Amino acid sequence: MSEHASQRSEPGEAQADPAGPKVRVLSLIAVAVLALDIVTKVVAVAQLEDRAPVEILGGLVYLQLVRNPGAAFSLATGYTWVLTIVAIAVVVVIVRVARRLRSTGWAVALGLVLGGALGNLTDRLFRSPGPLHGHVVDIVSLLAPDGRVWPVFNLADSSIVSGGALLVLLALLGRELDGTRSASKQPGRKQAGKGEPAGE
Repeated sequence: MSEHASQRSEPGEAQADPAGPKVRVLSLIAVAVLALDIVTKVVAVAQLEDRAPVEILGGLVYLQLVRNPGAAFSLATGYTWVLTIVAIAVVVVIVRVARRLRSTGWAVALGLVLGGALGNLTDRLFRSPGPLHGHVVDIVSLLAPDGRVWPVFNLADSSIVSGGALLVLLALLGRELDGTRSASKQPGRKQAGKGEPAGE
């Protein structure tokens, strides 16, 4: 009985082991994004406060300080506290999902989204005018100042968008959170099933 018990526990341990490295990848990316986001915002506040937009790369990029009370594209400007709660919910969901991670691609994507969410959440919790109502510091305007061509954004926004795009790509490729691949996305699946019963 003891041998059987030990044999039963081993597969469970083998399944749990791969999650460790993936969670570390997620955590490292999230921490790096959060740290870079905080640093760039601190520098922006120190250097760009009360200054005209700074043109770089021949006008392709403008650096300017914008305090955004809303979401991306300045939406929901009157619901800062709601956006704060949504950001907290996103963080909680990613932390819970991380326990089932077996895919490096998913780890990278979720790390980018988590780091970006934490970056903007930090602003909403600790910047003026107060907790849950803090304004997010945006820095980069593309092609024209003041967000006339594209809304002003920050590193956290870029990370969230990049992570979201990667999640969509992984879904299209059939890559699952646990590292497996959807049967419908496996190459040769339809050809192999031509002569097989429909239940296969």
